[in-house]
Amino acid sequence: MSLFIISDNLSELEDWSYLCLSARALKFITMAEEKEINEQEETEKTQEQSNETQEIVNEGSIEEKYAELNERYLRLFADFDNLRKRTIKEKADLISNANAGVLSDLLIVLDDFERAIANNDNASELEVVKDGFNLIHHKFKGILESKGLKPMICKGMDFDSELHEAIANVPAPTEELKGKVIDDVTKGYYLHDKVLRYAKVVVGQ
Repeated sequence: MSLFIISDNLSELEDWSYLCLSARALKFITMAEEKEINEQEETEKTQEQSNETQEIVNEGSIEEKYAELNERYLRLFADFDNLRKRTIKEKADLISNANAGVLSDLLIVLDDFERAIANNDNASELEVVKDGFNLIHHKFKGILESKGLKPMICKGMDFDSELHEAIANVPAPTEELKGKVIDDVTKGYYLHDKVLRYAKVVVGQ
């Protein structure tokens, strides 16, 4: 007996053809679908294991990167500490050598003072003693000036609190000397144009 199905809808024809298949054919189709599902599940499981492995690898990479950065930091810190210690030592050596240079030059003046003191015991003329001390003073002043020392000129200048220390105020002898330095009790000095010691002055009012 033949079965004829006439329909304009192809999907309906496919459904009917599926129903007409034998039980054996249906079994093969079912097995194929199960196999496809199993393969898909196996693929997903493999992908999950791969992701877990990648995460472990990434964690290892982070730890290695941390160790590398930590080592670089420790090395940089050690270099900086060595540089700091070397700079402090060089600065101390520079100050020490600078003092040594000044003291070496001042030894000449000390020698002159000792010779002058020894000669003064037998000196009979006061002018000879005065000339000797004037020569020593001139040499001593020249050495200090060669090191950058320069005296302040205060008399007749306007009082400046950045340079002068007023120890007394007296009536000005003239109108022009009001607010000006009349006398410098203790001289002020510059060292390379920087104030080394403030001048102690008397100011006119």
